[in-house]
Amino acid sequence: MTIPYPRTQLFINGHWREGATQRALPVYNPATGHPIGEVACAEAPDLQEVAEAAANGFQVWRRISAFERYKIMRKAATLLRDRIELIAQLMTQEQGKPLAEARMEINAGADTIDWFAEEGRRAYGRVIPARQEGVYQLVVQEPVGPVAAFTPWNFPIVQIARKLSAALAAGCSMVIKAPEETPASPAELVRAFADAGVPAGVVNLVFGDPAQISSYLIAHPAIRKISFTGSTVVGKQLASLAGQHMKRMTMELGGHAPVIIFDDADVATAAKTMAMAKFRNAGQVCISPTRFLVQEGVYKEFVQAFSQNASALQVGNGLDSNSQMGPLANPRRLSAMEAMIADAREHHSAVQVGGDRLKREGNFWAPTVLSEVPLDARAMHEEPFGPLAIINPFSSFDDAVAEANRLPVGLAAYAWTRSAKTAQQVASAVETGMITINHLGLGMPETPFGGVKDSGYGSEGGSEALTAYLNPKFVSQAGL
Repeated sequence: MTIPYPRTQLFINGHWREGATQRALPVYNPATGHPIGEVACAEAPDLQEVAEAAANGFQVWRRISAFERYKIMRKAATLLRDRIELIAQLMTQEQGKPLAEARMEINAGADTIDWFAEEGRRAYGRVIPARQEGVYQLVVQEPVGPVAAFTPWNFPIVQIARKLSAALAAGCSMVIKAPEETPASPAELVRAFADAGVPAGVVNLVFGDPAQISSYLIAHPAIRKISFTGSTVVGKQLASLAGQHMKRMTMELGGHAPVIIFDDADVATAAKTMAMAKFRNAGQVCISPTRFLVQEGVYKEFVQAFSQNASALQVGNGLDSNSQMGPLANPRRLSAMEAMIADAREHHSAVQVGGDRLKREGNFWAPTVLSEVPLDARAMHEEPFGPLAIINPFSSFDDAVAEANRLPVGLAAYAWTRSAKTAQQVASAVETGMITINHLGLGMPETPFGGVKDSGYGSEGGSEALTAYLNPKFVSQAGL
């Protein structure tokens, strides 16, 4: 039985409520295109209240010991797991991904909360040897303050869990501006923290006009840090605004991940593994493998194997247990795919699989594989953010690296080779924040998650993520 989709409210200072003007936006099911619910919108009075609530919540939360924060966070993770079936159904209805993927995301979110809860108990300072007798020199770690977090619709739980868990573990409060297109699952994440005992004002949730909310919160004096996940274009705008107000920031922006398949790779395993990664969440993943660079000796073999894996995928409503790939999250992604594929055809790219919208209601696009795509095609420059894989041949190691590094983004990369020497060389040569070789090894809570160049800066995983929410304070003390 499908769980009814709710009207999602704001969560401000420990209370669920409507916005000041009672305005709401419709929420659509991408598998049908039909409205399924509504989400409340925050206006200027709500934003003023939520900023003040976060400031007051911070003063309470920072004084709670790391050990007590740990216990509350662990309880929230347990509640999230206990409610997994409810939240998974809500996520699939609003975002489209298959239920199995929704469950995986929720479990990953709970694991992230657990890991940062533990890590927060180990945010150690240090003692610096002094030059004078009787002087103690200490470095203590203090929370940076209230945080404004802006998160996208493609992973409604995990993207928030990364930011919120690091912030809470460090002793910060947070205002979450979650996506209006997928509001119910983020609300359930926040509910788990509220039910676990997080004090009022520490965790807050708003929806509404993105430009209005971002400009208001980033400029507000109570907010001391921002964290944003989304496109490079919007990220640069928010970073510029944050810079004007001297706000610390973490930016996880767009990518266009290269995949380098060398002649000595296990082609069958690489094709199967990378097809699974490419079409996860219908390709709407910032680290989605997209530009497949395959050495000439195994090029035809890989194109055939990868295309077979793509064409075998069952595409359908995410609530159907047989579905392996759901719809695109919104009509905008359909339009983007149509334009990109049309451009690729105009540039004489070969369509191996797919290439068209599926003729049914909803935002369904066929898993698509293009080959022999020229460098002047849009798909070679713009992140598809959809179920599109590009496969081109290369000759030498230097050729592959040059193409991998050609774009101004550098979030994630992949490589396959049986040679330890080649693996070491490619890991060193590719300009990226993350690279995984011969397996899928990105995105665990304990590992860094972030990019270089126009893909942003800072990390949303590992101990590096916690550091971003802490200020080191130097204390030098002499005895009297």
